[in-house]
Amino acid sequence: MKIFLILLILLTIEFIIENKLILILRRKNFGGELKIMHISDIHKSKKGRNNCRISDIAEREKPDLIFITGDLVSRTETDFTSAEILLEKLTETAPVYMVYGNHEQSLCDDGIMEFTEMLERTDVHLLLNEQKFIDIHNRRFCICGIQQKYSTYKKNGGYKNLDKFTLAEMDESLGKSPECETLLLAHNPLWGKVYADWGADYTFSGHIHGGAVRFLGIGILSPERRFFPKYSKGIYEIDSMKLCVSAGIGKKRLFNPPEIVIYKI
Repeated sequence: MKIFLILLILLTIEFIIENKLILILRRKNFGGELKIMHISDIHKSKKGRNNCRISDIAEREKPDLIFITGDLVSRTETDFTSAEILLEKLTETAPVYMVYGNHEQSLCDDGIMEFTEMLERTDVHLLLNEQKFIDIHNRRFCICGIQQKYSTYKKNGGYKNLDKFTLAEMDESLGKSPECETLLLAHNPLWGKVYADWGADYTFSGHIHGGAVRFLGIGILSPERRFFPKYSKGIYEIDSMKLCVSAGIGKKRLFNPPEIVIYKI
């Protein structure tokens, strides 16, 4: 009984520390000069006033680009002041590219209108099935953002018989992949093979929250209530594409600290 009580206390302490205090900065070097800061799934998390710990990291790291791969807010939020202040701070540091997650997609009608208006007041590049070309470090990149139907996340109020996402839908949404190096922002990593078949060189995703609880480096549960999701956190190679999955910042978690990822490509 005493051992169980001690374990329970230790787990509680770990849970509180991870969810309230820790923000891990992971680094992945693919041998290039382009420095990307990857933020995902903030939801309602507060890392300092107006998430200043996130903007402070950006200011300190001085990335070339900042990618936000969805769920900047949660679907139940109605006040986007904190998100706007964070975005303003981030855009002062580097160009910010963003896609919607399933929570932005499921904001109420008034909520999505207010959220869109908020984004328009910032310098964020919102990529809703769009491609943008940039030249940086003497290299040409195409930054793309894909958004799947909401029914790939939730359908008829539940998680059964979810719709699939196909290469044909990818082509229809984004067109054919460009010839230059392609950086794809896609909230949901579970369609990684589709992104690879389409021709992305690097795909940046979140959504899975690292599997919520991690054990022996394995994510346990996806938001779709599926056990042991295939892509939960880290770098995965699918054919010639690298799938870069962030465990994100928000939502409850255990043995799975909130994180920001820095990539050199």
